[in-house]
This record gives sequence, structure tokens and C-alpha cells, in this order.
Amino acid sequence: MTESSVVAEALFPSDRLFLIAGPCQLEDDTLNLQVGEALARRAEQVPGGVIFKASFDKANRSNVDGVRGPGLDAGLAALDRVRTATGLPILTDVHEAGQCAPAADVVDVLQIPAFLCRQTDLLLAAGATGKAVNVKKGQWMHPEGMMGAVRKVEAGAALAGRRAGALAVTERGTFFGYGDLVVDMRAFPRMREACQVPVIFDATHSVQRPGQGAGGTSGGAREFIPPLTFAAVAAGAQGLFLETHPRPDMAPSDGPNMMSLEALPDLVKRAVDIWDRASR
Repeated sequence: MTESSVVAEALFPSDRLFLIAGPCQLEDDTLNLQVGEALARRAEQVPGGVIFKASFDKANRSNVDGVRGPGLDAGLAALDRVRTATGLPILTDVHEAGQCAPAADVVDVLQIPAFLCRQTDLLLAAGATGKAVNVKKGQWMHPEGMMGAVRKVEAGAALAGRRAGALAVTERGTFFGYGDLVVDMRAFPRMREACQVPVIFDATHSVQRPGQGAGGTSGGAREFIPPLTFAAVAAGAQGLFLETHPRPDMAPSDGPNMMSLEALPDLVKRAVDIWDRASR
């Protein structure tokens, strides 16, 4: 096993709770570093470590005039500055196959958004980089359906003559009716069994209310983030995905379903305690 493979697998430990956290999208350096440095100070309290996340492009905004972020080149440069300042590993979303290679030169984890989890060329390209990949489960898919996404990433690595990097899959709720997402706690053991990779719970997007906010933007119910987080950890989630912001209501995207940066430490502390109890 190469040194890079060892580092990649350490990002998604199956025996220690880990955390992926950061703002929904990249903003200015002041905000990005404020969040990154706060997460770095808390990293020792998370047994499996902390990964900083932020998107350089929110390519699936509800409205055409929604703020999307700085774009690929400026965004990757901003993420590199966060890495240098904090020492944290970095995760970002990719939406097109052509973004995977340049993103992999900078970040540690490529993330496939839920709406794109069946996009074969994107999954193959992500796998071909040899970097760690996190694939979010589509809101219409059953847990076992994620086996196909995992196999595509592995196939991409094989076609490139590489060993696949670390893999994880993320539960982010299933559509119920037209405006809510519902988390089925059975999904965690089912995906662990089917995919044989660590399973992450996206607590913040799971309380999103797509299209239910002002002007057709996404709404959310952040008051449900803590109980869903605790239930998911007890049900078998091995990692947590929590978008966080010092002023969620002022964030350019996903504010209604983001966690306050101030409230995050207590939530994570309680989740780690539940993990410890459930793992005994």
C-alpha cells in the first residue's frame, strides 16, 4: 500500500467517529479561515479527525441568480489557503468529470453531490484520481442502490491503473411528498452491509426543505439537526457531515439548514459520547 493510500484511508476510519464540516460554499478568506481555524481547534476532540469542506461552485442552486461561489480556479486557491493555515484535510464537490483532476491536485477528498450519484463519467473520473471519494446518496435511492456508485469509483481507479482511494457514502435523507426529506435510520446498517465502506450522515442537508424558502430558495429546519445527528450515530453512522457558519442566516446558500459555528462543539461532543456508548 502506498503512503498516499494510507493517508486516504485514515480520512474515513471505520472505528472512530469522524467529522466533515465547513460552510456550504466558499466565501472570502476571512470567513473561510474563521471556520477552518475553529474546526482545527476542535479536531483533537473528534476521535476520527476533522475534514474541512466547502464548495467552489454550487452548480445546483434553486434559482438561476443564486450565488454559486468563486469558481474552480479561485476556489481551489482559497481551499489551499485554508489547508495551509489550518493543517486540516480538505473536501470539495465536483460536478463535472473535467473538474476532478485539477481538484485532486489540491484537495484530499472529492465529493459527488447527491443529484449526481449515478453520473457514470463523473464517478469514473473521480476514481481515476486515486483520491478519497465521498458519494452522497440520491434522495430517490434505496440504500443498497449505492453499491453501483461505489463500484463505478473503483472501476475508474482500475481503468487508470490506480488503487482506489478511500471511499465513503453519505445518507442525506429521502424525498417525502414535495417539500421534506425523511431519514430512515435503517439506511445506516443497510448501506454499511451493502457497500462495505464507511457511512456518513449529512445532518444539515437532511433538514433541508428544497424550494420551500423565500422566493423558491431552499428552506430548512435546523432545530432538528441535533436529534437526527444523535439518532444516526446510535443507528450506525460512522462519520458526520455538518455544514456550519458563524452567521447561518447571512450565508449565501443553505443558511436555514446550517449549524451555527458557536453551537457546533456541544453537538459534536454529545455525538462522540453517543458513539462511545454505542461502540462498547
